[in-house]
Amino acid sequence: MSKARFATYAAFFVAGFAFSCWAPLVPYAKQNVGADEAQLGLLLLFIGIGSVLSMPITGVLAARIGARPVILFGGFGISAVIPFLMMTNSPWVLAGLLLLTGTTLGALDVSMNIHGAKVEEIEDRPLMSGFHALFSIGALAGAAIVTGFLSLGLSPVFAGFFVSVVSFTIMLVTAPHLMRARAGKPEPIVRPKGVVLLLSLLTGIMFLTEGAMLDWGALLLIDRNLAQTEGAGIGFIVFSIAMVVARLNGDRITRYMGAFRVIFYGGLTTAAGILLIVLAPGQAGAMLGFALVGLGASNIVPVLFSLAGGQKVMPPELAIAAISVVGYAGILMGPALIGLLADRTSLAAAFLLLAVFLAILPLTAHRATR
Repeated sequence: MSKARFATYAAFFVAGFAFSCWAPLVPYAKQNVGADEAQLGLLLLFIGIGSVLSMPITGVLAARIGARPVILFGGFGISAVIPFLMMTNSPWVLAGLLLLTGTTLGALDVSMNIHGAKVEEIEDRPLMSGFHALFSIGALAGAAIVTGFLSLGLSPVFAGFFVSVVSFTIMLVTAPHLMRARAGKPEPIVRPKGVVLLLSLLTGIMFLTEGAMLDWGALLLIDRNLAQTEGAGIGFIVFSIAMVVARLNGDRITRYMGAFRVIFYGGLTTAAGILLIVLAPGQAGAMLGFALVGLGASNIVPVLFSLAGGQKVMPPELAIAAISVVGYAGILMGPALIGLLADRTSLAAAFLLLAVFLAILPLTAHRATR
């Protein structure tokens, strides 16, 4: 394995590892600042704002100075901020920390993908699916370790510092092997049209679903009395395991099933999983629901990006940029939407609405893949 490829794997792992620890820590952050569901939704909005604001800036910086310094900023930055999320009782300070979390994550996300594309170009072989699988593996590891610490009675602050130290160490080892990987001129973002508009909508729904698992999955288990606070991260762990398994086999699955069936059956499976999480009478049924969401959602987004690259309505690079922006808008608006709905009805009702959104995928799969 080349040193540059190793460095890319490491960057993707750190992004998933550092950010996923947030899933089991959300209930503690909510308690620390005394937030209700609506207030927590608004606080979570700052992660999306930071990500969306930093992404276009990252593209410009990568074009001028290369991906390496931006990867280092994002990797070291998100590693540093994680412990402090558990050390404040002020909602305003937490909002600022979440904004910084989103900013560093957005910078790391864009720059590591640029670096990965450069490694693919140099080695002349497809590697991007493997890079994204390392993100999912990192997410699984981070959520599992933090949940394990909390279940053993260790403090959320200790868990945050542990994740920070591990992430810092990996970035220190990785730094010398990163290439400059300067990007080309940043592509303009244009309004999606034709089938790209539909692909953008479906991408936004899937990003919203993944964000709901991260931000609200633990709280839903607590609300349903299916888990204690210290063990509520188990749902996200199950979701991540299913996601990792399916993504590691994603290329074979897509070749065997085809794009239409991946979207059609993936959408149905994901919606069924949400219904199980909300309605299953016991923890085992809810865990099956988390697994179904991970399996169903795992390969839909890669297929949507491939379809955007293959359509003829818009230049492929502009189509991919457009659905990326709409996808991250799902992350931006999703936490606040779920929080506001949960405050007026219930968290379970908000998740049921998410299942309704997911039903759009099988209904439009033929149009999206035609």
